[in-house]
Amino acid sequence: MVLDMASRSSISRRSFLAATAAAPLVNAAPQGRRIPVGLELYSVREQLAKDLKGTVTAVAKMGYEVVEFFAPYFAWTTDYAREVKKLMDDLGIRSNSTHNSASAFVGDGIAKAIELNHALGTKYVVMASAGRLDPGLDGWKKLGDTITQACEKFRAAGLRGGYHNHQAEFTPLEGKRPIEVIAATTPKDFMLQLDVGTCVEKQSDPVAWIKANPGRINSMHCKDWAPGEGKGYQVLFGEGVAPWKEIFQAAESGGGLEYYLIEQEGSRFPPFETAEKCLANFKATHG
Repeated sequence: MVLDMASRSSISRRSFLAATAAAPLVNAAPQGRRIPVGLELYSVREQLAKDLKGTVTAVAKMGYEVVEFFAPYFAWTTDYAREVKKLMDDLGIRSNSTHNSASAFVGDGIAKAIELNHALGTKYVVMASAGRLDPGLDGWKKLGDTITQACEKFRAAGLRGGYHNHQAEFTPLEGKRPIEVIAATTPKDFMLQLDVGTCVEKQSDPVAWIKANPGRINSMHCKDWAPGEGKGYQVLFGEGVAPWKEIFQAAESGGGLEYYLIEQEGSRFPPFETAEKCLANFKATHG
């Protein structure tokens, strides 16, 4: 198998998930350590599907230090995952996490997730969507139980699990936000990967959420959002209403932030240009 054959799957990022692992909680970023910024590769999904090697190389040359693979990676062979790891090693970048469907947290999917993530050298297996759940908060509680059971196996394999929120998790249900249920029913070493844009769109306070979950916001998707026609998630990083400086401070002082990930669902610019502009805006904002 050659690199350009990767990412054939057209499965949406939002349909995939993953699980947990070990490593002690970090309550704050170590003083003096520069936190790397990466790209969720869903941002350049069409290019990735056509030419994985060229796309990952281009992203590295832009200055991104980390990449996050999503749904299609789960169809790779272990040998191919090792090829991708070698490519990243040669480029001087790494993958700290992958996005997976809920199937990676049950049955044979757990073993496959462990095998592929070991081959890629990642640390976190992230559930990117809850999939179909039973109605009401009970469905979210059952999801927490499923995650907890998977976490035991991920932890034994030296990996940690994580969950990536969208709008639904910050939408009140029966008087409570589902993301609160996930936080309460999963292990303390389970990462709550914050998607900032969807949190902000649902009028939840990302800074307050980070402070309420110290040591568990180990990575976040730096996706902006703004109200208005033609805006929404189409705005570049820094053009929306997210309070980035306050978010950075909270994440790095107590959230346990280890790495940032830019994510863009589309913009007025082509995908590669969008990724370049977002990185420049991030560096200008973060310092």
